[in-house]
Amino acid sequence: MAQQPISLPAKLINGGVAGLVGVTCVFPIDLAKTRLQNQRGSQRVYKSMMDCLIKTVRSEGYFGMYRGAAVNLTLVTPEKAIKLAANDFFRQQLSSGELKLSVFQEMLAGCGAGMCQVIVTTPMEMLKIQLQDAGRLVTQQRKLPVLHTVKLGTAIPVLNCSYSVGPVSSIRKVSAIQIAQELLRTKGIQGLYKGLGATLMRDIPFSVVYFPMFAHINKLGKTSEDDNVPFYWSFISGCVAGCTAAVAVSPCDVVKTRLQSLNKSANEDTYNGVADCIRKIMRKEGPTAFLKGAGCRALVIAPLFGIAQVVYFIGVGEFLLGQTPFNLYSV
Repeated sequence: MAQQPISLPAKLINGGVAGLVGVTCVFPIDLAKTRLQNQRGSQRVYKSMMDCLIKTVRSEGYFGMYRGAAVNLTLVTPEKAIKLAANDFFRQQLSSGELKLSVFQEMLAGCGAGMCQVIVTTPMEMLKIQLQDAGRLVTQQRKLPVLHTVKLGTAIPVLNCSYSVGPVSSIRKVSAIQIAQELLRTKGIQGLYKGLGATLMRDIPFSVVYFPMFAHINKLGKTSEDDNVPFYWSFISGCVAGCTAAVAVSPCDVVKTRLQSLNKSANEDTYNGVADCIRKIMRKEGPTAFLKGAGCRALVIAPLFGIAQVVYFIGVGEFLLGQTPFNLYSV
């Protein structure tokens, strides 16, 4: 059976639509995940995901739950497009003319997709985390009125303005553009790619688990070889595979979040790389700390990838471009 060429514009549209819809739906849970992962045992501000969201709305208003969403909404289109299209590309290359792939080949394709997406994912996460975690640090200052200063992993004037000494009400908000400009000015392009190793450590295993699992669960929805998989089954397959992969790599996500958080309160540790971060978390907080925010991450990733696969399989991009939808999972 001849393979159709992959339409990059169509995949870009599919990834963008899926990402925009998914992020809008689940971003508040992602914010809760970041704040839960960053808080230490001795300085707990939030008890659970719901407690975090309730306190966020009370102290920052409804739109406080979407702090940092603009960065995600801007960069999620290329991020999702790269991830999904790269997996399709590698599956096509590894198939060698045959559409049937072994599990190992599916894992290799997922590995390639995970490596490609970090080009966009790392700076996106870097900027998003600074904005998401700002409210936690402010709340911590309110609980500890004596400690008005915030320790910075790197001395960045723009970031320091956000948490200047004085009343909490005088704190000035900082935008993602300001943070990016200051990182580029002081650290260069590598400033935006801090935590790249940890991001690779999270995203490659995630893709290795997610894509083969999705492909095999999705095939279970076919009633016969000639039938297409119903869209609702693609949604369920995306949710199950996404949830499983998210929980599996949650320890890596905790390490990545800690490394990429530039602003820290007075009693919080700074880390010199992945190994140092793992060692300090294990020694001071115990192994359970690596599962902080795992439930939130599962609740974020499951619907996000369920929506992504539905959009991908319906072929929104192909429809808009007048093309025929074609995917490599349907056989």
